[in-house]
Amino acid sequence: MKKAILVLAAILLSAILFSVNDVDKDKEAIKKVIQTAYVEGLQNEGDVKKIDAGIHPRFNLLGVGENNKMWNLPIDDWKKRVVKNKEEGKLPKTGNDKVSIKFLSVDITGTAAVAKIEFYIGEKLTYVDYISLYKFEDGWKMVNKIYYKF
Repeated sequence: MKKAILVLAAILLSAILFSVNDVDKDKEAIKKVIQTAYVEGLQNEGDVKKIDAGIHPRFNLLGVGENNKMWNLPIDDWKKRVVKNKEEGKLPKTGNDKVSIKFLSVDITGTAAVAKIEFYIGEKLTYVDYISLYKFEDGWKMVNKIYYKF
């Protein structure tokens, strides 16, 4: 009986350790997607390949504007702005214009996740972003973003 309990305990402990390891891998993958596609691709470099690699084609940026009216910006429209900014020499960003982020949390349930980040322009905290992601066969993709502007 003791052997059976020990074996069962060892199996359960192994399952828990593998599960924690998978969550840690997913968190790192999510952080990498956001850093590469969002910070580098969209914000700092204007690299469409990086954007497409980490942001789903149905992605929307959602915001609240004047008179509390909701608005959305599909990723295709956002990419057009990025390409235009790159053509006009506004990208890549350098110095105090460069964007950086700090991860406050990454919450994962199965194949859905939300990352909460601080968004800095230079050293100035400008936004807190809430980025939703789904895990697809080819990895994690950003699908939605809302934010608070300071």
